[in-house]
Amino acid sequence: MSRTASRRFDLIAFDWDGTLFDSTTLIAQCIQSACRDLGIAVPSHTDASYVIGLGLHDALRHAAPGLPAERYPELGQRYRHHYFARQHELVLFPGTLPMLQALKARNHLLAVATGKGRRGLDEALAQSQLHTLFDATRTADETAGKPHPLMLQQLMAQLGVPPERTLMIGDTTHDLQLAQNAGTARVAVSFGAHAPDSFEQHGPLFIAHSTAELHAWLAEHA
Repeated sequence: MSRTASRRFDLIAFDWDGTLFDSTTLIAQCIQSACRDLGIAVPSHTDASYVIGLGLHDALRHAAPGLPAERYPELGQRYRHHYFARQHELVLFPGTLPMLQALKARNHLLAVATGKGRRGLDEALAQSQLHTLFDATRTADETAGKPHPLMLQQLMAQLGVPPERTLMIGDTTHDLQLAQNAGTARVAVSFGAHAPDSFEQHGPLFIAHSTAELHAWLAEHA
C-alpha cells in the first residue's frame, strides 16, 4: 500500500459505541433493565454510561458491584436479551460514513477496538454496512478488555503498523487509557459516554464535539 508522505498516521482505530454509533443511551438503558429483571439496585444513567467501553463482564461488575459472582452470567444474559431486542434502533452519528470514506480514500488503514462482543459488533457492522471499510476489528470477548493494551497491540501487529503511526479515537477514558498503555496517540469525542472534563489527564491530541469537528481535524492533522 502506498503511503502519503505528509500523513502522520497509517492506522486509525475507532471505538464503536458512543464514537461511531449513537448507542450510549440504549446501552445504559439495557444495563438498567437487566438489573431491574434481577431485582437488584438499578444504577443511575451516569453510572450505567460510565462502564460503556469495558468488556461486558467488567462493565456489569462495575454497574452491579453487590451481585454475587455466580449471578453475573444471568445478568449478562438479561443485558443481551434487551440489547439485541432493541439494536435496530441504533444509528450512526451523522457524518460518520463520509468521514470513514474520506479516510479510506487517503489510504489510511481503519480498525475497530471495542468493548462489544463479536456477535454484537458483526451485527452492527452488517446493519450499518460498514464492514467493507475496516481492515481489522477486535472485540472484548476475544482479547483483553480495555484499558489493557492487548486489543490495540494485536491490531497494530496484524496490520503491520507501529505505535507511533497509530491513532486511537474514542469517547471514554477507557479508550484513552488503552491508547496510553499501547503507546499510541489518541483523540477523544465528547458526544459519547464520558464527560469531556475527564479527558485532559489522558493527553488527547484533540477533543471533538461533533463528528464534523472530528472529520475536519482528521483531514488536516491525521
